[in-house]
Amino acid sequence: MKKRILMVCLFLFPVAAWAIYKPMRILLPEFVSGITCKSEVICIDDISRYPVALKMYEEAVNFVDSSVGNLRKRPRVIFCSTAVCFNSFGFKKASATTIGTSGIVISPRGWKHYYLRHEVIHHLQAERLGIFSHWRSPEWYKEGMAYYLSLDPGKKPV
Repeated sequence: MKKRILMVCLFLFPVAAWAIYKPMRILLPEFVSGITCKSEVICIDDISRYPVALKMYEEAVNFVDSSVGNLRKRPRVIFCSTAVCFNSFGFKKASATTIGTSGIVISPRGWKHYYLRHEVIHHLQAERLGIFSHWRSPEWYKEGMAYYLSLDPGKKPV
């Protein structure tokens, strides 16, 4: 009986986590309604925008590799062209969000080269520092580095 209960709990825990903690959906975005994964690293809700997403992705990864540091693993990026898509991962206000080394979600207003470069830099930080150390590092360090090195035109260096 105890083994049966344990087995049910082991099965239900991931299902409950998927339903309750929406950022976890980044691990299997193809199971989110409306998302299509065109490759191992690019998922999108509007297939017609795939060429733009692919170009942005390649530019951001090449930019970070050549000017910041080599990525150990290319990040998975989910490109959302609607707020409904972005919200389905549990996000509302940001232009884009990186979840450790699990992936990046781009909002409808985040389809800009420097936003994606910024998020790929966060991915690199998580790779190099480790997810826990990255999460615990000061905000000024994480964001300052990402804004400065991504060449974000809205953030001028002091």
